[in-house]
Amino acid sequence: MFTVAQLQTAHSKVKSGADFSTYVSEIKALGVTHYEAYVNNGHILFFGENDHMAKVPEKYEPLTIAPVVHSEEFKAQLVAHQQGKTDYLTFISMCAETGIEKWIVDIEKMTCTYFDTKKNEILTEQIPQ
Repeated sequence: MFTVAQLQTAHSKVKSGADFSTYVSEIKALGVTHYEAYVNNGHILFFGENDHMAKVPEKYEPLTIAPVVHSEEFKAQLVAHQQGKTDYLTFISMCAETGIEKWIVDIEKMTCTYFDTKKNEILTEQIPQ
């Protein structure tokens, strides 16, 4: 099963949203079935078969998540990030400012779903393969 070190190595290769599908392919090969990424401090919970779980610890000082979602602004800035126009920390700050608390990537379905602080689904996207 995958380790935190393997997951951190895979994530270190991500420079922008343009690298996301390659990252997902790499962690899928490690045995990850899905993961939850938290905007407030950057910790990520990775899940695999047989209840295997690994937690990548916090990466930065805590951010405040806006209590109100600005979904159109989020979607516009997400597109810019996916095009490689912003780095990961810029993307994280934008998520916090627009009310995104976390996202869940389902590797089997190849989807990424973004949620607000009330656990409402804001957007689900197919991950390109």
